[in-house]
Amino acid sequence: WLMSDNMHHQWLLLAACFWVIFMFMVASKFITLTFKDPDGYGAKQEPLILTAVTKVEEVHVPEEKHWPEELQPTGKAFSGNLIRQPLVHMERLELLRNVCRDTALRNLSHTAVSKFVLDRIFVCDKHKILFCQTPKVGNTQWKKVLIVLNGAFSSIEEIPENVVHDHEKNGLPRLSSFSDSEIKKRLNLYFKFLIVRDPFERLISAFKDKFVHNPRFEPWYRHEIAPGIIRKYRKNRTETKGLQFEDFVRYLGDPNHRWLDVQFGDHIIHWVTYVELCAPCEITYSVIGHHETLEDDAPYILKAAGIDHLVSYPTIPPGITVYNRTKVERYFSGISKRDIRRLYARFEGDFKLFGYREPDFLLN
Repeated sequence: WLMSDNMHHQWLLLAACFWVIFMFMVASKFITLTFKDPDGYGAKQEPLILTAVTKVEEVHVPEEKHWPEELQPTGKAFSGNLIRQPLVHMERLELLRNVCRDTALRNLSHTAVSKFVLDRIFVCDKHKILFCQTPKVGNTQWKKVLIVLNGAFSSIEEIPENVVHDHEKNGLPRLSSFSDSEIKKRLNLYFKFLIVRDPFERLISAFKDKFVHNPRFEPWYRHEIAPGIIRKYRKNRTETKGLQFEDFVRYLGDPNHRWLDVQFGDHIIHWVTYVELCAPCEITYSVIGHHETLEDDAPYILKAAGIDHLVSYPTIPPGITVYNRTKVERYFSGISKRDIRRLYARFEGDFKLFGYREPDFLLN
């Protein structure tokens, strides 16, 4: 009897253990279902794509939502409804399209896709890429990237500096060299990008590079263009010093500047507007890079174009892309508000299209 009673207690204890385990399993399952992310539940989890310097976000677009044609992601890095383009690049394109539709700025944002524009656009047929050159924003390095992609040289380090800008030797065709039908096909199908920077800082860079330092020894800037600007715009004709930034600003801000531009020819590409160079309201660009964020934008552009595994953007020296507000204010400190406002009026389209703020010294 005693043995039977012990066995009965053991069975009760064993049953109690099984009951506790069963209840624990039920509770665990309930907790898992209750607190699991509802957006990810039952969905196939896509891998998150990361690069060393670019944060790439994935946004799931519901099937019933349709993106405007100009905002459709472009390039091999994108597929299906998952948009891997960082929001900042989407916002840049959206801002551009909105400003292009602003009728009040139409004269400052629109231009014909002329031979002048087509001459600025370099072609890489092998990888279906178009690059619009906007001087003084690090374009030499992008040309090196395209030269390698076109096969003229096997690496960026092998390209001689004197070849980069020699368009008979660098293997970079311009879009203007194709027939009208071939131009249209490339504009419709290829990955297209350009780089911009703060418009006033770009003008300072152009002035220093062409009229002060002139590192490539281009004597026509000092001996032909500078005297032409001085004769027309210098107030004190007794001064004998070379072209000053104040003279340069008066020339650029003159509503009648075009009569000198015609004399200067294609040399004006270093200071004319982005609108005149690349026709951003007429050509649907895939990506707009900013010089101020080039450390992030360069690898993103390579990835968006599907060529990041083939070539890298050359190393960017520390601090070279940072907007130098003090320098800009120093250059404009001795210039009249009237001349600065006239200059801004000409470049206002560039400021608005690409999201650059009106300079503080214009607001004071």
